[in-house]
Amino acid sequence: MLDNAKKAIANLTEIGVALLALAIVASLLVGASNMAFFGGVVGNITSLVSQLGNAGLAGLISLGVVLWLFQR
Repeated sequence: MLDNAKKAIANLTEIGVALLALAIVASLLVGASNMAFFGGVVGNITSLVSQLGNAGLAGLISLGVVLWLFQR
């Protein structure tokens, strides 16, 4: 039962990452103002990277943890 839950979460994460990639590409191609659903994706990612950069060592550690989780 726990294995099924892990597989479902992994599948949902893969779908989320694929949708994120689609949103980035579509936003760059047609512009953020022309997209109702994916509008602020690039701005949000830029803001996240900026916040992690301003956090110093804690931001670097949290970025490492997130990357480690996605590689598992």
